[in-house]
Amino acid sequence: MARLHLFDLDGTLLHGTSAPVEISRQLGLEAETVALDREISAGLIGSPEYAARVHKLWVDLTEAHVAAAFEGAPWLARIHEVWAEIRGQGDYCAVISLSPSFFVERLTGWGAHAAYGSRFPAVPFTEPVDPAGVLSAAAKVLIADRLCEEFGVTRADCVAYGDSLSDKDLFGAVPVSVAVNADRHLAGLATHSYMGMDLWEAYELVRSSR
Repeated sequence: MARLHLFDLDGTLLHGTSAPVEISRQLGLEAETVALDREISAGLIGSPEYAARVHKLWVDLTEAHVAAAFEGAPWLARIHEVWAEIRGQGDYCAVISLSPSFFVERLTGWGAHAAYGSRFPAVPFTEPVDPAGVLSAAAKVLIADRLCEEFGVTRADCVAYGDSLSDKDLFGAVPVSVAVNADRHLAGLATHSYMGMDLWEAYELVRSSR
């Protein structure tokens, strides 16, 4: 049976940062977005409010800013190699993130079979964010279920990789999970734990178990 590997983005594939912070860095608004990241990580605000507030910060955002943020972000090493091997074995890999879809979806170019993020309007913005399109921790599980159906696998065939509160529901829904540079919210929940800068090393923790 094929396996489905489900990757978080912020703090997981991206080391010590989030897509919104990297986007905001291009606009000179890094500090403001770091503060928002702290608020959502502490549970002080929810995903819809976070999305509305970063959208308001990004009034001058262009596609060039997004491309520069993506290319200059501190990615873990060997993401391409991990996803190439997953594909080569007939397995599947997907990214599910609360970050904006216009950033997350770029990862299909690196080999992810699918990439889902919160739906934002096209850049540059001419309309507000629709709260109905903003993802949550619970939405990650719903998307995982849809991907299972699409790829012909079940939750029992899934491996989740994450680092924080937004991954808690998904870690509880699948049998195998890897906490990657994780915070206290995943303590005791993950099957495996990895601290470092190389996705291959995290992947090796589950590579041989099928």
